[in-house]
This record gives sequence, structure tokens and C-alpha cells, in this order.
Amino acid sequence: MSEIEQYLAPENLASALEVMAAGAVTLVAGGTDLTPQINEGRRSYAPTLINIRHIEGLSGISAPDGHIRIGCLTTVSEIRQSDLLTTAAPILCEAANHFASEQIRNAATIGGNICNASPAGDMIIPLLVLGARVELASWKDGGVVVRQVALKDFFTGPGRTVRRDDELLTAVIFARPAENFIGYFRKSGPRPALEISTVSLGIGGNLTDGRFSDVRVAFGAVGPTPMRGKNTEAALEGKILTPDVIQAAVVAARKDVTPIDDIRATEWYRNHLVAVFTEELLQNVCQN
Repeated sequence: MSEIEQYLAPENLASALEVMAAGAVTLVAGGTDLTPQINEGRRSYAPTLINIRHIEGLSGISAPDGHIRIGCLTTVSEIRQSDLLTTAAPILCEAANHFASEQIRNAATIGGNICNASPAGDMIIPLLVLGARVELASWKDGGVVVRQVALKDFFTGPGRTVRRDDELLTAVIFARPAENFIGYFRKSGPRPALEISTVSLGIGGNLTDGRFSDVRVAFGAVGPTPMRGKNTEAALEGKILTPDVIQAAVVAARKDVTPIDDIRATEWYRNHLVAVFTEELLQNVCQN
């Protein structure tokens, strides 16, 4: 903590962005990723520590103009318990239900989970399936400037994103799914919720008369970033989910991923889980 020279807790976005534009800062909200990384020596504090928890307007879930907007300070527990998301995007609630422990869900924010940019980030996978975008705010010429980036283009490597040091991720936004949208999330770890994912997978799309369209597939913990499965999506797009189509998607999924051996699982086991989960989730879609 000796690195910290200044602690700030602004109550409005402009004040925080002005400070961020002036020099290096460390941002903290829930701290569920930051604190362990600091304690393990993987990160260090910048001279200015900004607690963004009290900034007005950065929390909550709303549905403006046919879209769903989730403020960056919205906790995983709030997502899990949201009536709006339970109806409109249950895949997101499903992922939240398997996220860490109750105590961590109460503190962890959606913005922090995205910006931590872990290849195994649980909340990122359903957001990729939902075609989400992130909103990034910065201070320029005396005012707040906002840009949006597709979530699939946000990650550049483990722990790395396109977010600049002077930008704050303020919200994640996605079009409200169609009435015939079906999405499923699956993860594997030594325990159902309390562990980092060994493999995670999300599949979603519109199901009309048995035909799957506007398909999005996302994988976690099987590459350097959370990723969309382009080959798998192509194998499924516009198809009726026959056994042959499902098996073709399983083959395509193996081509999409690049798992490694690490302390949590072998490359072989991750490839096996990708195949098993792809088939399982597509069977779930068929049941609808």
C-alpha cells in the first residue's frame, strides 16, 4: 500500500475521468480480482487509487430502445436476481449462478469481470453470445467522450484489452434478444461454482421451426482470450439440428479452440470438454 499517494472516491463520472486523463491511476470497485493480484505480486498500485464505487449512474440494469444496458458497477448478484434479465437474457443469469461464491457475487462487478480480461471470465462468455458491446468513456477538451467497442474485439491477450489508460468502461450493452432466442451456458471446474473455469461454453441463436439462425458460440479458458467460435457458428447457421449437423459442429468446435496444458487441466481434457459441452448444449437447444 506504500505506493499509494492519493486516494479518491468521486461521485460523478467527469471528476473520475479528469483525474484519469492526468496520469496513471488504479481503479477499484469490488476488488475481487484486483486484491488477490496485488497480494500475489502480479500487479502494483499506481500513485493514485480511485474508488469508482460511488459514481452516480454506473449501476443498474435497464432496457432503453430495444436494448439491454448494464452499468459497469452492477454486481453479479444483481444480474443473477434481475427479473428483466431472467426474462430477456436467462443465459446471463445462468452464468451468474455459477460465478464464484455468494460473497464474491455480492461484490464483483460486471465491469471488473470484463476488464480483468481473463480467458476464463465467466460473465464474458454469455455476453459474447448476446453480441454485447462495451461503452468506454474518457475526458477530452473539457468534456466526456464515449465510444463503443464490440466485446468480441475488446480482448487482445490474457489480461489485455483495447481500453486505454484514460478510459473507464461504463456499461455493457446488447440488443434485446428475439422472442425465439435460445441460449445456454456451461462451465467445468473442480466444483460447480467456486472455481475458475477449466472450460466454459455458450451457445445461442434464434430457433424457428427447428432451424437455428443468428448463431453465436463463445468459448472460455481454451485460448489466450475469451473467443467467438467462427467455425462452429458457420457449421450451425441456418441449419436444422440433426445428429449430423451437431456432430459437424463438434468437429468445428475443436478447430476453433487452442487449449494448453496448465495446472487446472491438460490440453487433451479441455478439447474433450469442448466436444462434450458443444454436443450437450445443442441437444438442449433441440429439446426446445
